[in-house]
Amino acid sequence: MSIRHGLLALLERGQMYGYQLRAAFEESTGSTWPLNIGQVYTTLSRLERDGLVRSLPESETGQRPYEITDAGRADLALWFATPISRTDRPRDELAIKLALALTTPGVDVRSVVQTQRSATMRALQELTRLKYASDRPEDLPWRLVLDAMVFQAEAEVRWLDHCETSLVRYRPAQPGRVATTPAEAVDRADEEARR
Repeated sequence: MSIRHGLLALLERGQMYGYQLRAAFEESTGSTWPLNIGQVYTTLSRLERDGLVRSLPESETGQRPYEITDAGRADLALWFATPISRTDRPRDELAIKLALALTTPGVDVRSVVQTQRSATMRALQELTRLKYASDRPEDLPWRLVLDAMVFQAEAEVRWLDHCETSLVRYRPAQPGRVATTPAEAVDRADEEARR
C-alpha cells in the first residue's frame, strides 16, 4: 500500500492534520505498518503539489488540516479500481539474500535458511496471537491486514522448505564453468544429481 493512497483514503473520511492522519493510518492497519510523522508531512506536501489535497488555514492550536480535492478523489478511485501487480511490489530481499548466499564463498546457506525460518515462525506465532486477541467488528480492517501478513509468513515458510529441499540436491558449478542460462543450470544440476 502506498502511503500516498493511504492518506488520500483517510482524507476521504474528512479533514485531518498530520498527527491525526498518522494515528488513523496506524489504527486502520493495527500498527502493523508504523508511519513516521515526517513521511506523513512529506507525502502531504507532494499530494498538495500534485493538486490531490489542499491545506486549510491553521487552527487556533497551530495545526494545519488538509482535505482531499476532486482530483484526489479521482486518483483514489483509480487506485481502488486497479489491481496491484507483482512488479509494483518491492524486491524480495530474502530471495535476493539467498541467491547471493549461494554464490558467496564461506556462507552457510542452510544456516541462513534455518535462521530465517526460525524468525518467520516466531513472527507467525505473534501475528496469530494478535489476530485472536480481539474479535470486535471495528477491528476488522486491521485483522484483514494481519490475515495478509499471516498468509505471507506461511508462504515464506513453505518457500524456505522448498529452498532447503533444493539445497540438498544443489551442486555448485565447477570452478571456471558458469551456466549461461537458467535452463542450462537446471539441466546441469539434474545431470549431476543422476551421477
